[in-house]
Amino acid sequence: MRNLDKYKGVIPAFYACYDKDGNISPEAVQALTKYFVEKGVKGVYVNGSSGECIYQSVEDRKIVLENVMKAAEGKLTVIAHVACNNTKDSQELAKHAESLGVDAIAAIPPIYFHLPEYAIAKYWNDISAAAPNTDFVIYNIPQLAGVALTQSLFAEMRKNPNVIGVKNSSMPVQDIQMFKQAAGPDYIIFNGPDEQFMSGRVIGAEGAIGGTYGVMPELYLKLDDYVKSGEMEKAREIQYACDEIIYKMCSAHGNMYAVIKAILKINEGLELGGVREPLPALIDADMDIVKEAAQMICDAKKKYL
Repeated sequence: MRNLDKYKGVIPAFYACYDKDGNISPEAVQALTKYFVEKGVKGVYVNGSSGECIYQSVEDRKIVLENVMKAAEGKLTVIAHVACNNTKDSQELAKHAESLGVDAIAAIPPIYFHLPEYAIAKYWNDISAAAPNTDFVIYNIPQLAGVALTQSLFAEMRKNPNVIGVKNSSMPVQDIQMFKQAAGPDYIIFNGPDEQFMSGRVIGAEGAIGGTYGVMPELYLKLDDYVKSGEMEKAREIQYACDEIIYKMCSAHGNMYAVIKAILKINEGLELGGVREPLPALIDADMDIVKEAAQMICDAKKKYL
């Protein structure tokens, strides 16, 4: 059996960090990494959806990962999402990630063209081959990628010994059960949708990777503790509180990650910049929502921690 303990727990998806000119800020990346170390999360998932990866260059993503690894100092499990919309760039990022000593790489399927399963499998296996000594996580997010991980494709991918599991961001919780049942104890299934953290953990996810964990990590850590101890009423209360905060953050004109970064500036003093176009930036009217969501997080921490 594999040793998967380093992946079991709360793993925030890392946010893109920009300077005033919209370029990657190494200083902000390191500050955010140290923030996660201090909060006591299990690890970070770098250069995924929350990291605005599809709007960044290969070089941008290398700079982000290099600075995460520098600041983490081995104190976090680091999963690097390396998928680009072509195999060559994805392999370059995979090789780079392995050279830095990440714990795992991850990849969505190719987007836009609807490829047959054998082509998707080849894409993932070719990426994995560029980092032959590193664990590989399949990222299943059909609502954005346009293609879903099927049981047959998952079975094909399990022939690759580097594949250790799935970051499952599909909405049906049942998918977690089906992947877990099919794969068994040698594989880990991560819950993806933050709004179903509790549901995913209960049905079999042993780890969780999410885009809103970073703005309120203490709440998700406490939620995880309650799930593990079987205190489901308490867990449900925190899940509902987190969901209300998520709904509030999503109600702005600007992108949710722009809202999150503004909240982190208010609540934690972190300067992470905005979001990269074409993601919509905050407008003045959004600041009331930002302040309200920031206060909701503070109130929830006072109530539940």
